[in-house]
Amino acid sequence: MLYFIFEILTDAFSVSTTTLHTRKIDRNIERLQQYDWFKDIYHDDQYRRLFFANRHVRKFLESNVRVNRMIKKKQVQERFIYFLSKQLKNHPRSS
Repeated sequence: MLYFIFEILTDAFSVSTTTLHTRKIDRNIERLQQYDWFKDIYHDDQYRRLFFANRHVRKFLESNVRVNRMIKKKQVQERFIYFLSKQLKNHPRSS
């Protein structure tokens, strides 16, 4: 519950809600690639497309706080993988 409240507050205080910071996203992806659990999903073609084409996934990866939590907590990693799966179902072509 606190996680979702935190996510809402993070989005509410985001500097820009329409523009994504590509370099920041790329840096966070590079950080995550140091971990096997992320490498496995990153090298899966269906998920990999999400990292480049899906605005919701990119917005999630833009946050250093979220990425740090994913690195530290297995439960957050599992939620992220669930989130990716949900994005695939909602947008099979990663739009």
